Amino acid sequence: MSEKNRDGKRTARERLAMEREKQKSAEKRRRALIVGASVVCVLGLAAVIGVIAANAGKDDGGDTAGPVVAPSGAQGEDSLVIPAGRAGAGPTLTIWEDFRCPACKNFEQRYRSTIHELTEAGQLKVEYRLATIIDGGMGGSGSRRAANAAACAQDAGKFTPYHDVLYDSQPPETDDAFGRNDRLIELAGKVDGLDTPAFRRCVEDGTHDSWVEKSNETFRNSDHTGTPTVLLDGRNIYRDGSLTPAKLKQMVQDANKG
Repeated sequence: MSEKNRDGKRTARERLAMEREKQKSAEKRRRALIVGASVVCVLGLAAVIGVIAANAGKDDGGDTAGPVVAPSGAQGEDSLVIPAGRAGAGPTLTIWEDFRCPACKNFEQRYRSTIHELTEAGQLKVEYRLATIIDGGMGGSGSRRAANAAACAQDAGKFTPYHDVLYDSQPPETDDAFGRNDRLIELAGKVDGLDTPAFRRCVEDGTHDSWVEKSNETFRNSDHTGTPTVLLDGRNIYRDGSLTPAKLKQMVQDANKG
């Protein structure tokens, strides 16, 4: 074999070896990039999970820390009850409710006229107690803000008509329309004399937010499992589904006779 041929083969082998080294280096860089990208993805996912965890349970109204300011005329332990009807009237109907709760709307619209009739006749006293369980389950702040607005209406002596307007105007459960103060103030226009500067300030400042949270905490710590919870002199009369407006009226009349 000539010297020239030997040099040619050696050069070819050297080129092949160099090419293999380049391929190995490229493969190492590729693996390093994949590992690096994977680490970035894991860290990014951890960051996202951290943000989600940090915001879990929050609504877009933020913290509601502040003094517990009960609405005017509130009664009961910690002043968490909004009363309706004459003092000392007959039996007491206690209603736990959430203004975003569809079942509460159904109860109110079916039993409202009977309850109003009995309270106006002095045969029944009603205790309204407010919860915010839909905010906790669906997210948002509509339950809390509507409850605060209802408490503001209580300050103005307009709780019952505004309460009824809220249920008549209740949005779908997944729609947090009551989370907007402007919507709650707009609905106040349907109650004669309620849309005043004082009411607006009360709604916009969230004057009774901490009171609402206290009420909801009391509900969570009770044995009640959902809204509406309806008690007549402490006895749950709505849970088994057998209650009707006529039956409620008869029960109240019988209690007054006794």
